[in-house]
Amino acid sequence: MAKITKNSKEDLRQQNMAEAVSKAEQFFNKNGKLITGILIGLLVVVLGYLGYRFFIKAPKVAQALDDQRQAEEWFSNNEYELALKGEEGGELGFADILDQYGSWAGESIYLYTGICQIKTGAFEEAIKTLKKYDGREPNLRSRAQGLIGDAYVELKDYSNAISFYEKAAKTADSPLAASYLLKAGIVAEENGDSKKALEYYYTIKDKWEEAPEATEIDKYITRIETAK
Repeated sequence: MAKITKNSKEDLRQQNMAEAVSKAEQFFNKNGKLITGILIGLLVVVLGYLGYRFFIKAPKVAQALDDQRQAEEWFSNNEYELALKGEEGGELGFADILDQYGSWAGESIYLYTGICQIKTGAFEEAIKTLKKYDGREPNLRSRAQGLIGDAYVELKDYSNAISFYEKAAKTADSPLAASYLLKAGIVAEENGDSKKALEYYYTIKDKWEEAPEATEIDKYITRIETAK
């Protein structure tokens, strides 16, 4: 059997490399236009994203946040009409900011606007606004759901009100849930469903005994049970 020398191994390696390079050249010659098109397409996408992020989105977000400052100040002072609608010919309110910037103003814009709408009696508009809130923080999400429940109560739509109080309690999954369960119980009672109300009250008593609502929950339970 012929002995493979060091030189013959090197020759074989170079020959394999030459064949690989040749095949690569053939592939590129055959598909060069397609490859170039794909690379250009990817470059356009990357540049487009960077351009959108730094030259369109960032300035919009900055402007939206700047426009909110006065509305937030009105909100802090309980001037909900001004906070919602702004001044005629002057500073914008949350409603106009939401119309102009949408979620670029941040998810909190939906909460601010929805609360102002509830405070000024625009309950149906508040429900639509708050349903668009998509924040990740559980307590704020439950807050939005609870507010929707409040708006439905004002509209005397008790079934939907209870449904959203239940959602709020489930989303919070903390002692804060007790406040929503108490609201659900009170609405259920007023709607003639004492059995359901009792379930909410006992859930507060058994599961959320550390919540402030639990300190007086026995009086709600006793009121129903003594009326049987």
